[in-house]
Amino acid sequence: MKTADVVIIGGGCMGASVAYHLARAGITKVVLVERETTLGAGSTGRNAGGVRHQFSHEANVRLSIESIRLFERFEDEIGWPIDFHQDGYLFLLSDQENVETFLRNVEMQRRLGIDVEWLDPGEAVERAPGLEVEGVRAATFCARDGIADPSGVMTGFAKTAQRAGVEIWRDAEVTGVRTDRGRVTAVETMKGLVATRTVVNAAGPWAKAVGRLADVSIPVEPLRRHIFIAESPQRAGWERGGPGGLAAAPASRIMVIDFETTFYFHREGANLLFGMSDPDEKPGFDTTVNWEFLERLTPVAVRRLPILGDVAIAHAWAGLYEMTPDAMPIIGPAAGIDGFYVIAGFSGHGFQHSPAAGRVLADLIAGRDPQFDLKPFALDRFTTGKAPGESNVV
Repeated sequence: MKTADVVIIGGGCMGASVAYHLARAGITKVVLVERETTLGAGSTGRNAGGVRHQFSHEANVRLSIESIRLFERFEDEIGWPIDFHQDGYLFLLSDQENVETFLRNVEMQRRLGIDVEWLDPGEAVERAPGLEVEGVRAATFCARDGIADPSGVMTGFAKTAQRAGVEIWRDAEVTGVRTDRGRVTAVETMKGLVATRTVVNAAGPWAKAVGRLADVSIPVEPLRRHIFIAESPQRAGWERGGPGGLAAAPASRIMVIDFETTFYFHREGANLLFGMSDPDEKPGFDTTVNWEFLERLTPVAVRRLPILGDVAIAHAWAGLYEMTPDAMPIIGPAAGIDGFYVIAGFSGHGFQHSPAAGRVLADLIAGRDPQFDLKPFALDRFTTGKAPGESNVV
């Protein structure tokens, strides 16, 4: 029977980050188990790659500060390219109530040292040519926000952890978590039993099901989100493909978000990536593309980026957000089962917070002070009282 100090369930960005940071802490007798044939086959491989400081909850901003610092030096420190472009995030605000909320958010973000600009609609268009700002009252912009490659981040963490001695098992679905007298003792997988006293549930949208294996209730629900890729205008491209030869879309990879509708877009190589949340979507694990949703999304998209009414869709995919009731992640131990830890429920911002979240949990497991207030992320917050959640969910 295999033995390990720690077993990590889930081979996406979060599980790989925990493995990397455990190895850095000197804990290398670790087995990371992934049920698919490749790592990052779940939410990691199906997201838009956004990285931002602009959150409404201070704890999330602090995760962003640490994570983005690592993204900025990732290739030098981890030794793997992540195609990181800091062209900024631009939030468009049309509702007066949201304007007032964002004013408070920006004040908090600036207090934490984040350079966030407050823009009028004309200045927003200067940042994102091709944009239509009818009805927009204001906008916020942070130049250090950007776009990175989730697969590169996950691969960098995983390969570095492997070189340090961490084992990675693929095609190894977890079928059970054994406990004895309130303590984790082993993990059952399709490739065999691993005796361990510490388990990390990094299963993303499947975190709830993994929790059940240890009789731990984890309020994470999967929610399908779509991404569409629009082909470049045939004649002049995005830079000159608009009316009168004007720009049809930004030349940079700036991420533009129409906050009230959640429509967003950014350049993706020669093409343009866009998406929006579906208020009618019900929780579930379906990741097939619902093309009828594109018909509802298109009028919203064209209102903000008119060129999208005249271009072809190259392809599309759907992935899963791992939602909690307050849109805040769960990071830390599960009360009642010693040795069972959770790092899940990031509600659409897990990839971008994986560096800091993985480091924090690794420190907890290693018995070190993570120097981070984890109360907003505690699993028991759902039973001990209501706490403020994250409102900047895209």
